[in-house]
Amino acid sequence: MRVALFVTCLVDQLWPSVGTATVRVLERAGCEVLFDERQTCCGQPAFNSGYRDEARTVARAFLEVYGRDDAEALVLPSGSCAAMVHHMAELFDESDPWHARAKAVAARTHELGAFLVNVLGVDDVGATFAGRVTWHDACHGLRDLGIREEPRRLLAKVRGIEFVEASSAESCCGFGGTFSVKYPAISVAMLDQKLQALELDEVDTIVSGDVSCLMQIGGRLARRKSPIRTLHLAELLASER
Repeated sequence: MRVALFVTCLVDQLWPSVGTATVRVLERAGCEVLFDERQTCCGQPAFNSGYRDEARTVARAFLEVYGRDDAEALVLPSGSCAAMVHHMAELFDESDPWHARAKAVAARTHELGAFLVNVLGVDDVGATFAGRVTWHDACHGLRDLGIREEPRRLLAKVRGIEFVEASSAESCCGFGGTFSVKYPAISVAMLDQKLQALELDEVDTIVSGDVSCLMQIGGRLARRKSPIRTLHLAELLASER
């Protein structure tokens, strides 16, 4: 299958290893990965902050890139950005041609884990990872896209892993994009509550499908001088150690 990859802003600017890991995983699953260097942002920060005109401008640029390619699917290593693509049509009136283009792109847009399991029918990508691992359900992936079992199926097939289902798996990390900037005290309080529960589970690695959540969790773990580390799903699935 020919797959277009949208790496997202945070991966591109702050965590590029997630992008390269995503390519390795997709190729291992038998995909031909296409990468268009014109890609920028999905428009989510502006959309979620209420700046619809600005979000509309970014959305048009996104649709210019992905509305004209010949890929069978568009894959993102982020439930958050994938959810934004599925909401993109809301920026345009139904009579606007951009609305139809947004709906068409959304119909073939998938978060990485959900794409592997639900579209390709793959839950074993040949990964090996030694560690006591838990999963964090990012809000957009879980509550907007309904992604829950897919990453757990993928983790279950990783050789050498010891998976722990955390009691706080579905608890928000407090990031919420601009929420953590506008309400830092509430954001940190939400995260600390989650981390206290995770530390009781005695895991050594927290895995998730969104870099934004992992940066929020990882930053607070570092401040707490915790030995627990964070890892993106793509990085774990690409691991062969």
